[in-house]
Amino acid sequence: MPAAEDVTKLRETFGARILETVEFRSEQTLITGLADLHDVLAECRNKLGYEMILDVSSIDHFGDDPRFEMVYEIATVDDSKHLRVKARVAEDEEVPSATDIWPGADWHEREVYDMMGIRFSGHPNLKRILMWEGYPFFPLRKDFPLAGRPSEMPDVAFSGVAPLEGGPFVTCAGGEDTVRREPRARVVE
Repeated sequence: MPAAEDVTKLRETFGARILETVEFRSEQTLITGLADLHDVLAECRNKLGYEMILDVSSIDHFGDDPRFEMVYEIATVDDSKHLRVKARVAEDEEVPSATDIWPGADWHEREVYDMMGIRFSGHPNLKRILMWEGYPFFPLRKDFPLAGRPSEMPDVAFSGVAPLEGGPFVTCAGGEDTVRREPRARVVE
């Protein structure tokens, strides 16, 4: 398990700045603070050989503080190592861009900004990639209504009821318990 060895090396290098490590089904996840995120990612690229960024995504932990979590999936080109790096982000914080480490992070970060409203400091072209410029909402936030929001641009955006609203695969935003928010926890009558 080379990624497990890399997690050990990162713990040695960064010490207490690595907040937690998780191994689940032979997948390695490393959790760090937002202030150390860029340094950890750079170490992975420059010293541990993670040449490729597979994905940059975000999670909305609506009701928690900090609300958001950034998730970076990185790997080696020969796919011998895969590592997940996470950091929590408050609503008013900016995430350091990883485009200087992996240029391929560009569109991923733009999508996170567009859909969740998380800003990236140092990004070379942080603008919407899916929604139109000037759209005032962030559609993947859990407080965004499934029915959408009224649009003043009817030719550009659909604002009718979303087809999954109330369906069996839709989670419920908010609440104290993440298990109860899951669709399979609902009682079907």
